[in-house]
Amino acid sequence: MPDDVSAPAALPKYLAEGLPKQDVSTLEATSEFVDALIAEKERPVETEDIPDDAEVIDDEADGYVVEELVRCGKDGCRCASGAESDMHGPYEYRYYRDDDGTLRKEYVDNR
Repeated sequence: MPDDVSAPAALPKYLAEGLPKQDVSTLEATSEFVDALIAEKERPVETEDIPDDAEVIDDEADGYVVEELVRCGKDGCRCASGAESDMHGPYEYRYYRDDDGTLRKEYVDNR
């Protein structure tokens, strides 16, 4: 590796050792790929990402808080019918993206 360029400590060894061996066009393509990955992982939660039957009650900087009717999954429960009148809730959930860009859902406890 050139003396004036050092890899960040967090960079895996195989990348720290492999990237300096690449030609400029490969490094440019890699840079574009990395930029696209970052953009995808930082992509905000869109209303299309949440269930159609969820009602948005708060638009947060990193996602949405919604009210949803849910199934509990227990055999023989009335909610298994799928009918809106048989569902549990509504309960509040927050939809957001975690650090790796995965869409997550967490229960909001308003007690």
